[in-house]
Amino acid sequence: MEAALDAGADDVVTNADGSIEVISAPAEFDKVKAALDKAGLKPDAAEVTMKALNETALAGAEAEKMQALLDALDELDDVQNVYTTAAIQE
Repeated sequence: MEAALDAGADDVVTNADGSIEVISAPAEFDKVKAALDKAGLKPDAAEVTMKALNETALAGAEAEKMQALLDALDELDDVQNVYTTAAIQE
């Protein structure tokens, strides 16, 4: 993942499932993606998206209510994307 950091990525995060998340400023996205392609690394997904700087952990009834709200918003035809700072604990 040194290729991503050298190309201008802000951070490289290894998730519990073994996947890797590369975080960069939107302006650096194309440069970082090109560097990863050049290094022979093909992403499952590559997109510019909103990511919360500070997350709020929710569990139990609060998590269920938040998930219901997110599901309801996602089902609306006029809603394209839903972003949240909630980190729902399972």
